[in-house]
Amino acid sequence: MDAADLFKALSDPTRRTILDELQQSDGQTLFEICGRLIMKHGLSSSRQAISQHLAVLEEAGLVRTRREGRYKFHHLDTSPLRSIVDRWPFDKE
Repeated sequence: MDAADLFKALSDPTRRTILDELQQSDGQTLFEICGRLIMKHGLSSSRQAISQHLAVLEEAGLVRTRREGRYKFHHLDTSPLRSIVDRWPFDKE
């Protein structure tokens, strides 16, 4: 995982909203994510656009997927964010 990929993934507001939704309800399908984005946030992006956003998040390591039959479930993985904290540690002075 490259830090540039991580920052690119976090730079887009739609991708941050997808991460927020996965934080609230982990393990969603593309269909579920699209529905939540429309209902809760008024984001009416196409399924193809959301799928592309998920691919960027997966490439950055922020989303992991698992297949179950014909369904693909998306899970939040915050472990790549550790690299940001490690790079710029918070000092409690």
